[in-house]
Amino acid sequence: MNWLKTIAAAAALQAALLAPAHAGENLAAIQAAGALKIGTEGTYAPFTYHDETGKLVGFDVEIGEAIAERLGVKAEFLEGKWDGLIAGLDANRYDAVINQVGITEERKKKYDFSEPYIASKAVLIVRADDDSIKGFEDLKGKKSAQSLTSNFGKLAEQSGAELVGTDGFDQSIQLVLTGRADATINDSLSFLDFKKHKPDANVKIAAEQADADHSGVIIRKGEPELLEAINKALADIKADGTYLKIAEKYFGQDVSK
Repeated sequence: MNWLKTIAAAAALQAALLAPAHAGENLAAIQAAGALKIGTEGTYAPFTYHDETGKLVGFDVEIGEAIAERLGVKAEFLEGKWDGLIAGLDANRYDAVINQVGITEERKKKYDFSEPYIASKAVLIVRADDDSIKGFEDLKGKKSAQSLTSNFGKLAEQSGAELVGTDGFDQSIQLVLTGRADATINDSLSFLDFKKHKPDANVKIAAEQADADHSGVIIRKGEPELLEAINKALADIKADGTYLKIAEKYFGQDVSK
């Protein structure tokens, strides 16, 4: 049976030799390659999208570039559809995904997340000249423009609002602006992006939920050195003002909490 032991030993040795070659298994492999491979959509403004010149830009893109720089490497973005992004980690297509991936208990069972780098909240948006709605409880009997199947729509309904169905944020805002709806409950980041581009729009945030949803950099489990390095990079860009500069560029304010 010695030949079985020899085969087993050879297989174990081969596995050990091949392990460091897999992308992202440790920080040294990434630094040796000179690139942090990042999975992203490239179609999700203002986080990851192509500008008029075709260049990949966005909040998440610049965060990824800043992290890579502090790891001493370049950011190499690999684009893909949302449905396959996280699966790309399993296939070793890239080292990390930076694409507004929400930190959830279910995902944490299979993957590791960095410390949160962005937070979003449900906010109640009304016309700037409307003082009748100051809180979620004031939605009772009011019309709220919502995607009917969204969590925001459910919150509006629970608050007693009459729902006016829409296809998303842009349509919801337009219904509020034109007076066909009294309000919309929507994502704070979407609102900040809208106001960044249209600062004179006659809308405001009347109230916001206390609890925020957080997104982080997601990587495969079993790479503690990489996770520690990403967390240190995030802490460094927050400490030196880089994060705030990027956030103000896309949202006009700090969006880390």
